[in-house]
Amino acid sequence: MASLQDIRRRIKSVKNIQQITNAMNMVATSRLRRAKENAQNNKPYAEKTREVIAEIARNAKNANHPLLEVREEGKKLILVIAADKGLAGAYSSNVMKETVANIEDKGNTEIVAVGRKSNEYFKNRGYSVAKAFTGISERPKYENAKEIADFIIEKFKEGGVKEVVMIYSRFVSAITCIPEPVKLLPFESKEGEEKTESGFRTEYIYEPDAETVLKTLLPQYLVTVIYAAMLQAAASELSSRMNAMQNATDNAGELIAKLDLHYNKVRQAGITNEINEIVGGANALA
Repeated sequence: MASLQDIRRRIKSVKNIQQITNAMNMVATSRLRRAKENAQNNKPYAEKTREVIAEIARNAKNANHPLLEVREEGKKLILVIAADKGLAGAYSSNVMKETVANIEDKGNTEIVAVGRKSNEYFKNRGYSVAKAFTGISERPKYENAKEIADFIIEKFKEGGVKEVVMIYSRFVSAITCIPEPVKLLPFESKEGEEKTESGFRTEYIYEPDAETVLKTLLPQYLVTVIYAAMLQAAASELSSRMNAMQNATDNAGELIAKLDLHYNKVRQAGITNEINEIVGGANALA
């Protein structure tokens, strides 16, 4: 049986851990509000950009642009957006599972890792990591998205990549985030994008022409989509960390209550044993 000193030491240790997890929960909660606002504010812009680019692509069907080139041969490049730090529940592992599910041929796949967790995961498992971007998962900036987009565009223009897919966590609510794959390149205009939400198709006037406008906007579109995904992923990471730390704090509280009860039982047993010894000694002297 553990001594009273051992139990007190255990209680103190758990209380220290509880203070740390509670502090991390408060930090994640405060950061989540800003990250959620950024993701929600950026979403309409990203969706409208997609709609405009799709319309321009339809009006420039015969446009010749490297980012529109469809190839039969080449590698699959996957942009994986995960966390830099741990203690965020299953956030990063869910992204990795979704990524692995989208890999058909390990030897014919390259990874662009955003976040230390994704970089370490794929490197340790023998995947080819083309480049890693770390230290930006919680607070992504537009410049970070542009750097990633520029690298992806260069890789695609080199001709060795036939398809670029991005996998990130879409923020739904403070308790729900969904890993989601998005095809980035070659750019494809979906049939369902022909009409806006109002049901009417928007007509644009192009100067000098649709093909020239498309060539200018396609790289910008890629930056916009990646930045929007990074904002969604940041909100997902912080919400996952907030929930994980809240659960850890609650579990620590339950463990402390159990240890306190156990401590009192051991202490009471010790007092009872001492009383029995005193009574026994008194009876022996009588």
